[in-house]
Amino acid sequence: MVTPELICANWNFGSTGCERIGRHGCKDCQLVTYCSRECQKANWPQHKPSCKSPLRKEAWQPAWTLEGRTPAFMGGGLGQVFGDKKYLWGNVPAFDVLQLDKNEGADYSGPLRILFAASGDIRHVVKTISELPGSYSGTIEVTLNDRDGDIVARNIILHLVALVVDDIAIAVDCIIHLWYSALIRESDWNILQQQIRPLIEEICTKTAAKPPGTILGKTWSFDQRSLRVVLAKSAWDELLRYLDAPPGMDAQRAQQVRTIITLAESRKDYRDRYMCCIPPAHRVAFHKFREDGLVLPFGYPRGEFQVPNPTLYYGRCSWPMPDNADPRHGWPAEEVEDTSTGRATADIYGKLFFYLRGKISAFLMRLHSIDASFKLLQVDAASISDYVDPASFSRIDVSNISDYGWLGIHRTLLYMVPLLKPRLENPHATLITLFMNAVEETLTDKDRLRDLTPHSASSLKLVRYLPPDRRPTSRYDPVIVKVNMARDLVMDYDAIFDRYSSKLEFQKAAALLGAAMKHTHSIIDKWPYKLKLRPGKSGAQEEFDRAPGGGLSSKERYVEWRLTT
Repeated sequence: MVTPELICANWNFGSTGCERIGRHGCKDCQLVTYCSRECQKANWPQHKPSCKSPLRKEAWQPAWTLEGRTPAFMGGGLGQVFGDKKYLWGNVPAFDVLQLDKNEGADYSGPLRILFAASGDIRHVVKTISELPGSYSGTIEVTLNDRDGDIVARNIILHLVALVVDDIAIAVDCIIHLWYSALIRESDWNILQQQIRPLIEEICTKTAAKPPGTILGKTWSFDQRSLRVVLAKSAWDELLRYLDAPPGMDAQRAQQVRTIITLAESRKDYRDRYMCCIPPAHRVAFHKFREDGLVLPFGYPRGEFQVPNPTLYYGRCSWPMPDNADPRHGWPAEEVEDTSTGRATADIYGKLFFYLRGKISAFLMRLHSIDASFKLLQVDAASISDYVDPASFSRIDVSNISDYGWLGIHRTLLYMVPLLKPRLENPHATLITLFMNAVEETLTDKDRLRDLTPHSASSLKLVRYLPPDRRPTSRYDPVIVKVNMARDLVMDYDAIFDRYSSKLEFQKAAALLGAAMKHTHSIIDKWPYKLKLRPGKSGAQEEFDRAPGGGLSSKERYVEWRLTT
């Protein structure tokens, strides 16, 4: 992988600073790079608090240990979800929903239609199109639907930026910051106002007299690419307001209302618990993102970022997401950590920034070489058949609406199976369902107690990853907390999920609709977030150490479905 050109970290607010390439890393923290020893010395007063932060030390202790008290997460219900409940960023990693080489074949050039019935953000679209085989020259049609207006509005805006801005480098960084950063640059703001707003204003002006509930569609064409948006009239008017400056909010106020959530004093023990489980080298970068909310390399200038991101602060004076929302959770942790940041090897958000640059660049370049069309909707997934053609999709991804608390598997199959292409047209057509809560809802007290015994398979495996190096000093010792947090990662849940699927008669429900569960998956592993390597094997410890940072429990189970006729 090509090493990105990291700028020298010797910069100050209000001045240009050094603009040369940073080729030498800070040997103590590995968070920043410098062009020379002179620049490193000049920047030391600014860098010292981060470089010498107690968070970097192996001996760092969480506040509850230092203060000799019971941690807040052991109390009765101190906010399982703290902050607003919007999920504007992905909470499971993006994956390629086509996997052409494993299915239709790398040389396939026929048409492809993909439906994301409960899309969330656009990460799966970016990953799928960016990873199309170079030989693919067919047409691809992607339909994204979500019932959350905030998600749909942001997806529309990001697609428009991707299709309207000619300079790929400019478009890429604009997309990254509109997608993930709490503050954006004036240049990003200008793109919204000068290139995106006129497109939406035209629709709102032409339909001003229409009743609010009128369904209106608009198609924009850009050479061989197109974007169609179908929304109620009221939603079109709301879409325009996502481009407005948040009323009465400047950069300082935006950061204040954000850190009320992300750095809440009442959540200090939750943050410390998380930091117990990640490498010391990553804690400083994690804390900095909680402070400034900017997806940038650690040593990059922040002075340009002075505009509150209107797509995040739209219509509110508060931060819209839970305190633990993190852009890293939407992308494969191993791929992000394998991204080069030169000598700044501990800069995990810098790695994310350059990973996103690479993925989004590949996505945009691929759009320039194929016929691609996008359709965005805002309807309940149960009624999506009113807006799309039946028996027409090569892939359907529904996220976790198949979980019991949402549509459930029976209704999901009922609504989605008829939308798959018949086997005679495409035997590889696949419906992808995710069960995030099934295992947790099925586990019994007996199951949990069995795995807690010292000689259980999970306990014996866990001790190989976390060999005891000292006797715990209390029941809330960080060593015990880390063991308890890591236990999920080493447990086997196959029998638990089989019990769940048997109880809900997955096979019978599918058969009634002319479908079946795929015994061998061809898109995504059944348990993609379980540890793959045995303890003691090369890379196993690194895999284990990386897992807690991804925000996953390893209980997430995918099921793929195919038509039988």
